[in-house]
Amino acid sequence: MAVPSLLNWAVALPEIALACMGSVILVLGVFLQRGKRFSSVVLLSVAALIFTAFLVLLAPSGVGYSGTFVNDTFARFMNLLVIVGAGCAIILSVSYRVDKNTPLPFEIPVLMLFSTLGAMLMVSSINLMALFVGLELSSLSIYILCAAGRENLLSSEAGLKYFILGSFASGLLLYGVSLVYGYTGTMEYSGLISAIRTVDTVPMGLVVGIVFILVGLCFKLSIVPFHMWTPDVYQGSLTPVTAYMSVAPKFAAFALLLRVMLESFGTMAPRWALLLEAVSMLSMVYGALAAIPQSNIKRLMAYSSIGHMGYAMMGLVADSVWGVQATLIYLVAYLFMNSGAFACISAMRKKGYEVFDIADLAGLSKTDPGMAAALAIFMFSMAGVPPLAGFFGKFVVFAAAWQSGFYGLVFVAVISSVIGAYYYLRVVKVMYFDTPVQAFDHPAPSLVLVFGSMSIVTVLFVAFLGPLMTVAQQAAVALAG
Repeated sequence: MAVPSLLNWAVALPEIALACMGSVILVLGVFLQRGKRFSSVVLLSVAALIFTAFLVLLAPSGVGYSGTFVNDTFARFMNLLVIVGAGCAIILSVSYRVDKNTPLPFEIPVLMLFSTLGAMLMVSSINLMALFVGLELSSLSIYILCAAGRENLLSSEAGLKYFILGSFASGLLLYGVSLVYGYTGTMEYSGLISAIRTVDTVPMGLVVGIVFILVGLCFKLSIVPFHMWTPDVYQGSLTPVTAYMSVAPKFAAFALLLRVMLESFGTMAPRWALLLEAVSMLSMVYGALAAIPQSNIKRLMAYSSIGHMGYAMMGLVADSVWGVQATLIYLVAYLFMNSGAFACISAMRKKGYEVFDIADLAGLSKTDPGMAAALAIFMFSMAGVPPLAGFFGKFVVFAAAWQSGFYGLVFVAVISSVIGAYYYLRVVKVMYFDTPVQAFDHPAPSLVLVFGSMSIVTVLFVAFLGPLMTVAQQAAVALAG
């Protein structure tokens, strides 16, 4: 439902408020005392996200800004996921030190706010150009975040690699947008549906444009074969930045993929479903196999992320309301277990310095039983062990794909899950059965808060699965109903 032009601001109130608050926090950070600057900016950033979340729930539904922006149940659902993911990453940065004594620059949480703003614009866009603006706002902030550890060679490499490959992917996506616009004469999602329905034979140039758009979005999601940046960028970036990249931007990209493919090109589902089925299979299999030889836990999480995006893609391949609902539930489960796992990784410090070898976790159950239990919960959940969150996430996407007749995809997913269980259980084995090594430094309260709360939610996921499925169904109906 379109709204009067004077009420455009009300539809986009959360995004406008976040942009204003981010700008104010950035200016305040310049004038605050150096000793209290970072902690104050983090506190203000978390408060800004909480306030934005309330506005997301209160903002009226409707379409604004000449049909380029929408606020509906699906947008609210995904925006809340993005905000929670960003909030967890900012909380992880509270006690983070680049080295033993150097805190993060105060611009880090501010850049996360602006990247979150771009992600929210991506979620609510219903126009291909608005899509691109949100994508670039989010991506430009992440390019800087990846290279924030300026004195670390791996961080500089991560920033440069993500910038070059990300710019290339953005160029491909923009080229796809230009082809689609050239063949349909419109950039609005609703107009694209009408333009495609009026022709008997879809032009090959339009099909090529859709493929280029898919390539650009799959790059942001680390989907095989557009995943090549993920392991190095995950390893080289500062841990709070990696935690942020693994959730908020991916959720926004998934929301874009769901909205673009189902709202704009839904009538062409038999054509693009086969392509997405192939990349989903490749992502699950490659993520499971490539993670096996990893000794660095951040690289292991990178390959794990590739696999999880493949699982989540199964719901989109199903091309149904139930499939979208299943994908949303999977993303919620992934948010909890992934954020908690990165909180544990952030706590892996010895004498003030970070360590990332899986071997450094040896005997953790004896030196820090609480952290070991939390990390074991996240590993079991990612492996899909019942009754944890990951099990229900996988179950619903498997069921959606099976119901739509993608039996081969489900078979590959089950085999990949079995293979992937090896490297998740290997981490648990190292913590509980290997000879203890030097203990980690005592984790900061902010880290304990994140991995403690996330582990509780992961274990008790089934308790609120019913209400979650109801809300996810409403969001799915708003998108694909």
